[in-house]
Amino acid sequence: MKLRKITHQVLVGNVKVGGGAPIVVQSMTNTDTADADATVKQIIELADAGSELVRITVNTEAAAKAVASIRNQLDAKGYAVPIIGDFHFNGHKLLEKYPDCAQALDKYRINPGNVGRGKSRDPQFQKMIEFACLYNKPVRIGVNGGSLDQSVLTRLLDENRALKEPKPLSAVTREAIMLSALESAAKAEELGLAKNKIVLSCKISNVQDLIEIYQDLSSRCDYTLHLGLTEAGMGSKGIVSSSAALSVLMQQGIGDTIRISLTPEPGSSRTQEVIVAQEILQTMGFRSFTPMVISCPGCGRTTSDYFQHLAQDIQRYLRDQMPVWRSKYPGVEAMEVAVMGCVVNGPGESKSANIGISLPGTGESPVAPVYEDGVKTVTLKGDRIAEEFQGIVERYIESHYAMHD
Repeated sequence: MKLRKITHQVLVGNVKVGGGAPIVVQSMTNTDTADADATVKQIIELADAGSELVRITVNTEAAAKAVASIRNQLDAKGYAVPIIGDFHFNGHKLLEKYPDCAQALDKYRINPGNVGRGKSRDPQFQKMIEFACLYNKPVRIGVNGGSLDQSVLTRLLDENRALKEPKPLSAVTREAIMLSALESAAKAEELGLAKNKIVLSCKISNVQDLIEIYQDLSSRCDYTLHLGLTEAGMGSKGIVSSSAALSVLMQQGIGDTIRISLTPEPGSSRTQEVIVAQEILQTMGFRSFTPMVISCPGCGRTTSDYFQHLAQDIQRYLRDQMPVWRSKYPGVEAMEVAVMGCVVNGPGESKSANIGISLPGTGESPVAPVYEDGVKTVTLKGDRIAEEFQGIVERYIESHYAMHD
């Protein structure tokens, strides 16, 4: 694994981003921010799932008015998770009119393509940076392919047409996205924003383009970088495309914080994007968030779905406990639990995990040996295997990870 490139460290609330700190997981609410109670509820759900930064939309006066209340409610409930204000088009006005909002947010997100047009662009961008300096807030300068600053693109297209061998449009667009971010960051520094208050992102929805953009961006600057495949999509498509893009970049040492921009299923929890981000980082060995369940895919030897239900139940149980376990059982997030379906790989994988169970496959004796740290400790049988195994897992965690005075 390549060592991560050391970038400037940005402090967002109480969270360190970049500068060699662990890669940070962030997410975004989809509630109407003006509905403070609903937004607080979703932020808490995201924080409990493990989101370390949460972004909220600040698009109207009603939303801006609600931000201070949202911060106060979170603090009263014991949630220090930093909140980021997502501004487009009118952020300069909202920050000026609602100083409580400007103060309550832990970071501002500015999209150079949506700050203003023509003569209004520079003064409106300047205003937002001045507020960031006034309130000592970091800023993410986030360029999106779908809302690219057209003045930058037009300039590069004009220059490209003058070349003897013009570059393809895709290459010019990638360059425009990067230059928009870099030029905006340079302008922010000229206006007094310190380098350790700047985070850059250059998001696009094509995997290969995203990889090329960040590889090039990383070679040109040492700003803290936020990674994400924008408009990733729904379900497996969104998960696979985000995993493919971000994994390549992080393996090359690029990226300080990530978000998985999944389209949620109708009515489903927003927390899936947090879980996917954590699982990418954990399976790649960058961080550990929750005990991992190793389980086999099943085959003709496992015609019963018992092991599938047990693996699902154990994984859900472990994740549900993590909001409490993070402080109660330090180190438990690195534990591995194996739930295997037959004798072929079952005993071997169970011995390799911290704790594992090898369930009987088709035609095998109806018994399930349990292994702890490679040693067989008990054999379960009967109708209560699932309950008994969960109890064994609980006792293992208590005995191995509990803090003792």
